[in-house]
Amino acid sequence: MTAIQIADAVRRGERTARSVVEGYLAAIDAREAEIHACNTVLADSALAAADVVDAAVARGEDPGPLAGVPVALKDNLCTRGIATTCSSKILDGWLPPYTATVVDRLVAAGGIPIAKTNLDEFAMGSSTENSAFGTTRNPHDVTRVPGGSSGGSAAAVAAGFAPLALGSDTGGSIRQPAALCGVVGVKPTYGLVSRYGLIAFASSLDQIGPFAQNVDDAALLLETIWGHDRMDSTSIESEPPALGRSGDVSGLRVGIVEELTDVDGIAPEVRAAVERAAASLKAAGATVDRVSVPSCAYGLSAYYLIAPAEASSNLARYDGVRYGLRADGVDVADMNAKTRAAGFGPEVKRRIMLGTYALSAGYYDAYYGKAQKVRTLIIRDFAAAYERFDVLLSPTAPTEAFEIGAKTADPLAMYLSDVCTIPTNLAGHAAMSVPFGVGAAGLPIGVQVLAPALGEPVMFRAARALEAAAP
Repeated sequence: MTAIQIADAVRRGERTARSVVEGYLAAIDAREAEIHACNTVLADSALAAADVVDAAVARGEDPGPLAGVPVALKDNLCTRGIATTCSSKILDGWLPPYTATVVDRLVAAGGIPIAKTNLDEFAMGSSTENSAFGTTRNPHDVTRVPGGSSGGSAAAVAAGFAPLALGSDTGGSIRQPAALCGVVGVKPTYGLVSRYGLIAFASSLDQIGPFAQNVDDAALLLETIWGHDRMDSTSIESEPPALGRSGDVSGLRVGIVEELTDVDGIAPEVRAAVERAAASLKAAGATVDRVSVPSCAYGLSAYYLIAPAEASSNLARYDGVRYGLRADGVDVADMNAKTRAAGFGPEVKRRIMLGTYALSAGYYDAYYGKAQKVRTLIIRDFAAAYERFDVLLSPTAPTEAFEIGAKTADPLAMYLSDVCTIPTNLAGHAAMSVPFGVGAAGLPIGVQVLAPALGEPVMFRAARALEAAAP
């Protein structure tokens, strides 16, 4: 059943929320040891929450649009009194004193958190191999990665551990694993969804968004969590746009982004999937043409200066005093150094050092400042493209899911996994991945739909049309 069907059945009394949760807990029990999508399974609290939903239904009340629907949460979303680790030793065992706004909103809508999911440590990675608690595996082929950094959430939905999940997207960390796991993944417009309670990686890029088995379920979860939040200074104050449920693309102007489709490293079957997706939209009444967004070619380089710079600042707070792990030292400086050495993994250390270097005296203008200028160019080039087109198309990930360990020794090869998704984060726009067939190895391929800021309604229209036409 879809999330919408589950909620409807629970509200009508045709199914109990407890039976729904018990079914998904059984699915987790059957395959979690093989896939390792979850850091924490919230069995007791999920069953208790289900009983609250069932009691509301018995009283004739409407528990909300997510009535009884289990939702998996990426383990960088704070949950009061429940361990939130970011898959890092430095936060192992930390219990937040507050809950993220998005979690409060989905619970208020009748949703039931069922698990905290694995991720690349502090959301830094593209394969969920950087977790301090072990690698997550792709449910379609357990010798392959699920993508990252939200690989646990994508794998949880793909494996049937939950019909919905939340992740965070800093440079593609929702869309890329969604593509590799064959599910829908959405990065909303920056500021549309509150970041309060999301443990920061790069604050000007991070955005929370949904995973789902289908486009309408993703829309339902996004509508549940979006909206202004006074606890987030970057939250958009205007009312969110209505998504609707139409897949009509008649008259829609669609552009295929040349710099993201023709870049080196895009597998032939991925490029072919984008062309088939464009053809399906044209057959449904859209007009399709190619478009150049020239500065996208520099997105990867700009991102790996801006994101590490912000990370080096954000992660300075983990000093052995206020959170989680604390190593013994002869003085405060020694304790701080030993704590960070023991608590952070290699990829996090690499990015902290890159960011610190980019921000250092004598290099700030040459690296960080120049990267911000490139970011401005990307925003301008997208704006020009959206004067001609309503939505844009590209690959989501360059290839199908790759084998575990295939890229761990080559950070640049790993970083290139996000080459198609990063420009949207730099611009602050909306984008989503929709499953569209399989590749040579029989593994899922995702096509990316991009839209301007607050362009979610037209983006979801195009996504529904792609979903209907998908092989």
